[in-house]
Amino acid sequence: MIPRSHLLVANAAAVFMVATTALGAAGASSDGRSQAGPTGGTADCNSVTTCYTPEQLEVAYGVQPLLQRGIDGRGETVVLPELAESQLSPPQVTDLRLDFAAFDRLFHLPAPSLKVVSTFPSPSHPWFAFGEEVLDAEVVHAIAPGAALTILLVKRSSLDNTDNAVAASVAALRLGAKEGGIISLSPAGQIGGEHCVDHGQVTQLNAALEDDAAHHVTVVAATGDVGAAGEPCALITALGGTGPSYTPRKEVILVASDPLVLSVGGTTLDASHKTGAWIGESAWGLPYGDPGSFFQASGGGFSHLFARPSYQNDVAGIGAMRGVPDVAADANPHTGFPVVTSDASGSYTISGHGGTSAAAPTWAAIIALADQYAKRHVGFVNPAIYQIARSSHYHQAFHDITVGNNTAEFSNETITGYRAGPGWDPVTGWGSPNAEVLVPLLARYASS
Repeated sequence: MIPRSHLLVANAAAVFMVATTALGAAGASSDGRSQAGPTGGTADCNSVTTCYTPEQLEVAYGVQPLLQRGIDGRGETVVLPELAESQLSPPQVTDLRLDFAAFDRLFHLPAPSLKVVSTFPSPSHPWFAFGEEVLDAEVVHAIAPGAALTILLVKRSSLDNTDNAVAASVAALRLGAKEGGIISLSPAGQIGGEHCVDHGQVTQLNAALEDDAAHHVTVVAATGDVGAAGEPCALITALGGTGPSYTPRKEVILVASDPLVLSVGGTTLDASHKTGAWIGESAWGLPYGDPGSFFQASGGGFSHLFARPSYQNDVAGIGAMRGVPDVAADANPHTGFPVVTSDASGSYTISGHGGTSAAAPTWAAIIALADQYAKRHVGFVNPAIYQIARSSHYHQAFHDITVGNNTAEFSNETITGYRAGPGWDPVTGWGSPNAEVLVPLLARYASS
């Protein structure tokens, strides 16, 4: 969930593949969809490496049969709160419109309907986007290519301290409800570990989320990338090494821990690089993260602030407090998502990205498909998710993740995490989606 600009400095392992070429160099695959990247020994998303193309992810998560029936998110809008950028510096900061032009050409996708709104007056460069924003937007577009995308800008200083983060989150949640039926939170709009906030700040956040639920808006949030350890209260400051030292503690993060949020953890996907068929999946954690960094494993655990919501009653493994996450999707950077960035010269860069920043927009896109299928906003979807998962449909609608853990390692301390297991667990929730089955069930069971 860490902004990719800082992650490139703090954790080079998070970007496992970078290739740069001219746009015209992409070669066609055997099925007519273009392959991402150049030929001649440079790593790209093909049968040699582990990065998955949009089409492969569509197959692995059961989306392709829906797309073939015209269920592609059309008529729906996913809102993505993102940090505003002010300086163009390719390939880190790019123009999102050019990025999509390259992405869509490479993967034979339709151009998305793009819009930018802002929580503050007159952003100087509304289309400038850092890697985190490009990741969020391209993931949604890969899974729900017909959905409109609204980029909701928050101030660049929003992750500098807790006060700023809470203010940005509340503003994004309130404005986002006016823009679309789904809000997907990666770093922008998130806060940090639960200990960061006071009662008044929690009350503000919860009021905004209650308003979203009342307006049938689904809020999806990443659980973070530090495993069972909570993320810093001032993420940007911590990454820059200019703030107080980070003391890891076992906790979950806000906004993902709020019971009104669909919280999304991370997995390591194993799918066929020939067909995209799902083979297996495990919890994302070490050794496929970077020990000592803020990019190690799927966030997950139990809230210290929120009591167990009624939809989690009698779920094995959940005690008196809210369990996190609810669901999961691929987040391992070694099996990650190919982010395409471009520049005015026509060159593009492909970089493999992961983290729960990839998992959350995957689920936001699934909800967009469900909204279209239902011909209404499914809204606060958690009760329906748990109803489906506790029914006879569970193993058809979800991939149950039963292997892996979210232990986090630091130089002087290990935060022992939780283990994935059958059914719900505090690393991957109920697991990853099989959208072909899940989407119609969400349309049936979610409240109108």
